[in-house]
Amino acid sequence: MIINAQSDNRITFSPPDISDLEVAYVAEAMRSGWITTGLRTKELEERLADYVGASRVACLSSATAALELALRVLEIGPGDEVITCAYTYTASASVIEHVGAKIVLVDCQKDSVEMDYDALEAAINEHTKAVIPIDLGGIPCDYDRIVGILNRKKNLFTPKTKLQAIIGRVAVIADAAHALGAKLLFHKEWKMVGNAADITCFSFHAVKNLTTAEGGALTWRKMTTANDDEIYNQIQLYSLHGQSKDALSKNRFGSWEYDIIGPWYKCNMTDITAAIGLAQLERYAGMLARRKEIIEKYDAAFKPRGLWVMDHFNEKHQSSGHLYLTRVPGVSDVQRRQIIIEMADLGIATNVHYKPLPMMTAYKNLGFDIKDYPNSFHMYENEITLPLYSLLTDEQVDYVIEKYLQILEPFYDQKAEIGR
Repeated sequence: MIINAQSDNRITFSPPDISDLEVAYVAEAMRSGWITTGLRTKELEERLADYVGASRVACLSSATAALELALRVLEIGPGDEVITCAYTYTASASVIEHVGAKIVLVDCQKDSVEMDYDALEAAINEHTKAVIPIDLGGIPCDYDRIVGILNRKKNLFTPKTKLQAIIGRVAVIADAAHALGAKLLFHKEWKMVGNAADITCFSFHAVKNLTTAEGGALTWRKMTTANDDEIYNQIQLYSLHGQSKDALSKNRFGSWEYDIIGPWYKCNMTDITAAIGLAQLERYAGMLARRKEIIEKYDAAFKPRGLWVMDHFNEKHQSSGHLYLTRVPGVSDVQRRQIIIEMADLGIATNVHYKPLPMMTAYKNLGFDIKDYPNSFHMYENEITLPLYSLLTDEQVDYVIEKYLQILEPFYDQKAEIGR
């Protein structure tokens, strides 16, 4: 049985897909007497590592925590620079500020949410220690191209730490908050997101494909000379106050004493949330398949009408189908806002992904100006994201399509065909 949070006929934007299985697993965890980080969290880490083909996985409280700890385990900080894209959510960039490094924003490509790879190459200098590409909407970035750029720029890279030296170039930290389950062609073979970038960070927030209510994970690829236990243990220390024993170890009879290795952070995952994740992972193949069905219905309706939509499935990548972005070329920001209101009046929630970071107060205060990111602004000004989640029925999908095209019809009068 699916527990649908939608209590009326409105189509909400992204409710969690929770079934009786998740409820049963959570109840079992709560009855076990152990509800914080424990065996269920460790089991989820192992299953996720198997699923994405990563060397190891560390489950945490959010993707933001994962991104920050990725920077910290690489020992990136003051004097270093980290490059990411202006067209993203704040977490991709705020973590760079958290560790004291310099945020370097590059524009996205024209008519694309992917970062401008030429701009990335131009931005790399001797201070650059990492790049954070964003797998927006569940579509993997071009990691072959990114790694190729970073290899060409090796002459500018001087490692400061052991792990940086093992990687041997600017590190790739994938913001894959949207992309669990996505695949890509990388070095001429299919790989899961989580096994292409040096480090990958996932989100399990309530609106994500796979949820633990709140949560995230950090994974890293297999590196020949890296000590996986050492990396994992350092992440555990960062995530639990620098405490030398976790709660499970301390709870063993007579094992009370511990040390504080460093004055660090608190961002561990609990067994209650891990229980939700374990159930979700069992059901995930079916949930991804349903998302693909919905995308195919949307594509069949919108592509012939000239709407810009994301290319979720092609010969180079297979998306996780997290978001369905559309653009209505030719409409203004004011008109876009009116379309969103009209959809809401018909009981359909939509969204915008994303308002570029240089338009936000925090990033303006850091000196960023949207005028320097014209592609990001033009992507944003006419973008509308439609509902896409596994609980949507065929009837609801048909209703979204019908009403969206109906609302857009007047704009065909001002242009012979949307998109020309």
